[in-house]
Amino acid sequence: MLPTHEYANDLILFALIVDCGSFSKAAETAGITSSVVSKRIGRLEKSLGARLLYRTTRSLTLTENGQSLYHQAKEIGAQIQQALNVVSEKSDELTGVIRMSVPTISGELLLSESVAEFCARHPNLKVEMRLENRFVDLVNEGIDLAIRTGTLPDSSLIARPILDSRWVIVCSPGYLQQHPEPHSADDLLQHNCLTYTYQESGTDNWLMKQPGSSKIYELQVNGNLSANNARAIRKAVIGGYGIAMVPRCMVYEDLQDGKLVEILAGHCGKVLGIYAVYPYTRNLPLKTRLLIEHIIASYQSISHYF
Repeated sequence: MLPTHEYANDLILFALIVDCGSFSKAAETAGITSSVVSKRIGRLEKSLGARLLYRTTRSLTLTENGQSLYHQAKEIGAQIQQALNVVSEKSDELTGVIRMSVPTISGELLLSESVAEFCARHPNLKVEMRLENRFVDLVNEGIDLAIRTGTLPDSSLIARPILDSRWVIVCSPGYLQQHPEPHSADDLLQHNCLTYTYQESGTDNWLMKQPGSSKIYELQVNGNLSANNARAIRKAVIGGYGIAMVPRCMVYEDLQDGKLVEILAGHCGKVLGIYAVYPYTRNLPLKTRLLIEHIIASYQSISHYF
């Protein structure tokens, strides 16, 4: 017989498999490997002495026992969520430390104030926030939560999508007074393109597309300045020294104020997802879960920046 808490975890995983329609999608959602999913469902079936699923390479089919158990498993999951919600109502009692890593742009634009607001609501809680653009090793560096932009190669982590960050191609009005405005991607090859290098993907190869098309291609641009600091590139572009492809959120207010103008609208093909990422755990600490919800709400409140 399995311990009660392991029964509950495996039942919730079983319901997730049925909802996702496959072991691989359930594994991706839970942030674990497909082999772990198979092992836990096999353990559950052995403990119950009953087959729950018929699995082929293309589909999953519930047995009669599986169909009955699925409804009970869903109810267990709902009851657990209800219990967590009850605790959430007493969230003013949060204590301890949360260590988090965030990108520099999001940290300066939004997260510093958002996290400070969260700490003010919970005075017994401390958040240690690091602003950095590298992909930190959450487990080995003791990080409880990271906000990441871009691809997520580590499948052992759980990632909650927040929103997509769209990039734009910009320059200053003064630059356009001195240089002809580009009307095609190839026109960029005749301009000084300042490049923002960040994480491992900083490059002179700009991701482009034709307006109305979803096909992305690379254009190798040329320029006399590159920097791994977004604010440095922004100041150089505002100064009229070149053209840059940057996250829209970084220059949203500059575009509104007329300090910068977007050029080649619809030609920029770069869009990166923003995620809240944390190590897989059966029971995510309440303080971390509530901070994630607060951060997601903060992003959504200024989604027009992105």
